[in-house]
Amino acid sequence: MPSIIVMTAFAPAKPGSDLRDNFRRAYENRYTWAPGFSGYRGRCIWQQGDQRVEGKFEIGSDLKAKVEGIESEEILKAVNSQLWEVAIHRVRRSFEQTHGENTFTAGDTNDVGTEVLVGGKGEGDKYRIKDDVVTMVHRHIHGTVVTIYTTDVTDTGAGYLSHTYTSQYADPATGEARGGRSSFKDSFAPLPGDGPWVLTERVVSTEAHGDTPAGSQTFRFEDLESL
Repeated sequence: MPSIIVMTAFAPAKPGSDLRDNFRRAYENRYTWAPGFSGYRGRCIWQQGDQRVEGKFEIGSDLKAKVEGIESEEILKAVNSQLWEVAIHRVRRSFEQTHGENTFTAGDTNDVGTEVLVGGKGEGDKYRIKDDVVTMVHRHIHGTVVTIYTTDVTDTGAGYLSHTYTSQYADPATGEARGGRSSFKDSFAPLPGDGPWVLTERVVSTEAHGDTPAGSQTFRFEDLESL
């Protein structure tokens, strides 16, 4: 069974100090798939209330997902989206590849962690770090801002995976919410034979926003095997 880590107390950094090494440690502490990832397959199950839909999926070595056996275009899109999102976050890129053109300066420190203010190419983005874990992400992506708070992580022994977290999209100019806040609870397990860790269940609960009611959906991935 994987161990769930709850972040605890830590020593704050001095505001204005250089946090490049601190942020690098947190970045490199994330769990990613090793080079040579071959892909995997299994059953995918989507549930919402009394509705239950099952299909089969495969993620190739190119990280592209194929889902079969789900007729509903909306549900098919939702399952594909989760598999794509999981795969894209497991890609291993060096710190310099991703953040080589950025600077990292300490802001304030609170219960969430020490604020990391990004300059350079990623100007305007910010993070919080605690115990070598990125506990908050605030990034500008494709004309919107996403803010993610991570509260618990899963320790794989080779890096951490977010276990419970929230996500909120907003207008970058006004800060106005774009959609309701979503809460996630992810469960992971290694593939048989000491294979890579993969998602086995994701529960997504989204708050009501405007005319869109609150809702919850569960994605499960079972009978998993490497390709």
